[in-house]
Amino acid sequence: MKRVLYLLMSLAIAVNCPARGVGDLAEVAIIDRDSGETLDSHYYHGEYWVAGRPGARYAIELHNRLGERLMAVLSVDGVNVITGATAGWNQTGYVFGAGERNQISGWRKSDTEIADFIFTESSHSYAERTGRPKNVGVIGVALFREMRVVQKYAPALQEQRSEDASNKSLDRGSVAAQAPAPAPAPNAKLGTGHGEREYSNIERTEFAKSQQQPNEIIRIHYDSTENLVAMGIIRHTHRYPAAVEPFPASPDSYVPDPPG
Repeated sequence: MKRVLYLLMSLAIAVNCPARGVGDLAEVAIIDRDSGETLDSHYYHGEYWVAGRPGARYAIELHNRLGERLMAVLSVDGVNVITGATAGWNQTGYVFGAGERNQISGWRKSDTEIADFIFTESSHSYAERTGRPKNVGVIGVALFREMRVVQKYAPALQEQRSEDASNKSLDRGSVAAQAPAPAPAPNAKLGTGHGEREYSNIERTEFAKSQQQPNEIIRIHYDSTENLVAMGIIRHTHRYPAAVEPFPASPDSYVPDPPG
């Protein structure tokens, strides 16, 4: 059996965020950890995009919709978030219990520590700094269902289980086709940096996949709001000018002479 990692509940949980995620077997959403906001996903030519805020820490939130365990192999900018290797489907991943919702907030450094995911210019991204710039700007989740014969293994922890988890069952998920390239971005594109370290505990478990190919692949692209607007991915933005006060001091006097 393949040894994988099981994500403990010491990570932040965001159960009150609006549902803006992507996926069938599991719902995947991107969370701005500094603001607490769930980033809106924008569907464009068969692909999903989110607008990241430069300098903000973020998390990949995954909600297992099924009544069984799932393994999620996660990549950021084409890099496996646990091992740091160039990402592939057959690598190690996180196991989510039935109905579980949890966040992956950084690059795994040890069984007790991560380095924060942080939106940054591509040149400062972990992938580009390690000589792998080609796939900067995309988050991938490859989901695997568990073989029935090994479902005797109970999830390590089940607190914070989502109350609205369904028993939806799919044999195979869909793999999105390659979308046409959007217009060039005017500014430096965003990547994911190797941020500050923080505590994040895991334990190991066994997981036997029901098949060698992923049951579902979820792909979410990201860039800055300005770039997504320029590329035509976000068509309408609502920008409001800073509030100005017509009577900032409200003096009870007449107009004084100017200096000099």
